[in-house]
Amino acid sequence: MSVSAIAIPKKSLLSLGLKKVEAVHYQLSPDELVQDTLRIGEGVLNDSGALVIHTGEFTGRSPKDKFTVKDNITADSVNWNDFNIPIEPHYFDIIYKKIIGYLDECREIWVRDSYACADPRYRLNIRVITEKPWSNLFAYNMFLRPKENELEHFRPDWHVIAAPELKLDAKECGIRQGNVSLVSFKHKMILIAGSGYTGEIKKGVFSVLNYILPHEKKVLSMHCSANIGRNGDTAIFFGLSGTGKTTLSADPERKLIGDDEHAWTDDNIFNFEGGCYAKTIHLTEEKEPEIYNAIRPGALVENVRFFHGTNRINFEDASITENTRVAYPLHFISNAQEPSIGGLPKNIFFLTCDAFGVLPPISKLTVGQAMYQFISGYTAKVAGTETGVTEPKPTFSACFGAPFLPLHPGKYAEMLGEKMLKNHVNVWMVNTGWTGGPYGVGSRMKLKYTRAMISAALEGKLTNVAYDTHPVFGIAFPKECPGVPSEILNPRNTWAEAYAYDEKVKYLAGLFIKNFEKFASGAGSEVLAAGPKL
Repeated sequence: MSVSAIAIPKKSLLSLGLKKVEAVHYQLSPDELVQDTLRIGEGVLNDSGALVIHTGEFTGRSPKDKFTVKDNITADSVNWNDFNIPIEPHYFDIIYKKIIGYLDECREIWVRDSYACADPRYRLNIRVITEKPWSNLFAYNMFLRPKENELEHFRPDWHVIAAPELKLDAKECGIRQGNVSLVSFKHKMILIAGSGYTGEIKKGVFSVLNYILPHEKKVLSMHCSANIGRNGDTAIFFGLSGTGKTTLSADPERKLIGDDEHAWTDDNIFNFEGGCYAKTIHLTEEKEPEIYNAIRPGALVENVRFFHGTNRINFEDASITENTRVAYPLHFISNAQEPSIGGLPKNIFFLTCDAFGVLPPISKLTVGQAMYQFISGYTAKVAGTETGVTEPKPTFSACFGAPFLPLHPGKYAEMLGEKMLKNHVNVWMVNTGWTGGPYGVGSRMKLKYTRAMISAALEGKLTNVAYDTHPVFGIAFPKECPGVPSEILNPRNTWAEAYAYDEKVKYLAGLFIKNFEKFASGAGSEVLAAGPKL
């Protein structure tokens, strides 16, 4: 068994069952991992020097193939549902043996020691073992990187083991099909087989932290981005994929704490990760310069196509997937906060891409409304490429991250409510979606207007302006905002026909009410009263 210059203790691999694999590449640099990917013919460089790969059959997460071992640790604490799917312990043993046996037959594997959680009080050491060098590059970019002198005594708290080429026998392994993402809190392992989508690695660790921190450490974990102003004021941005979380937190006037996963303690906000995983569909240098300029040597770009005859990425091309991505270390952002820790937040933004075009572009929420919207976690996904499909698809994801929350959503919502009250935080809902009509009729809210509204909220310029109250949703929205045409602040005024707006509002309100039925029994009177009124 040969190893790289920095040696990993052989016994640590033997203890996992890896005994025969010829070459173990440990803690390689990004450049070495890029060269290994090029050597095995699984990537190319684009014109700016970033590594471009295809993740194969899977270009996104596969939620129905994500399982958690149901054992004496998780049986009564995990909220079993369509996202937290139980699997019996003996199937873990079968899948583990299959993956280890498969990797042990490989000519080479790649191993990386890293950690999550920028606050050292909550540091989680992670050893990532991958079949592919580009998966290892993803781990380098996304997780926090130990200093070389820390590696000698590094002890992993958790292992992530990824074998994308291994197709499992579904019946034998107790799973749905040949791929799986499997979490065992007893073994402290995340096993991934049959899928090359790198986001499975990232979200597996996120799911683990969403259990450990609230359940064991009494710390709120959040699916959000965060940044910090020159005066030390921290802002948090919640939102599902496609709502602008990464884009809006990458503000040249503020330092970026992180773009996706954070914790809120009694005295700070800290990032789980050491990198960003940004969507690149429709990316332009003009609109998103920080992300655009992060596509350089060391970055990992997934599932894009080039302009014909060149190695220049066509960011408009969604022929492989709409979910084109780039992973890069946080220091690729010019104004990244180091270490990625901020003070207690002053402002929280709930980002929603309302493709129905009925929610105000910005509104200020009461505590009850904030809790209602947090538990609802609304956004709308626009229609795909299927012929004849023109209606947006409403999506409700509790706490803006339901697929990654092992505990009941009420636990996270309760913790957030307590922190909002204790810290007197302003909470805003921002519609980054449609104005002037629904998708297909109206137009997408201009990014410059959204930025102007967020800047106004952060700078206190919306404190003393007059507000209107939405007649159905009950939320207050400003009548004026610096840098934004006043006529777009009331969404009803932007529609050509007011009655059509009113009908669409009733439709969306009905969806909210129906969705919230499953949470109503656990919600207090203030939260229940904060829902839309028909």
